[in-house]
Amino acid sequence: MSIFCRIDDKHLPLYRVLWVAATPHFCGEPDCQCEGRYEVALEGGESVWANSKEQSNLMEMIEEWQNDDERGGGFEEPE
Repeated sequence: MSIFCRIDDKHLPLYRVLWVAATPHFCGEPDCQCEGRYEVALEGGESVWANSKEQSNLMEMIEEWQNDDERGGGFEEPE
């Protein structure tokens, strides 16, 4: 399993993710660049915005990571 998830043009380490929005952003501002995207909060007060496919993929990767940890697996160590 990879330690990174791709959101937009960024490769994010999964361990930096604090939470993932369950509903898409909507503020109604005409110049909003994040409308319909999902906020992904990162440590350090940062956020990135994922489309629906990226949000679903991130959630699956986090769940897989958690399940691997419970079975004694986890991330692969580089050689």
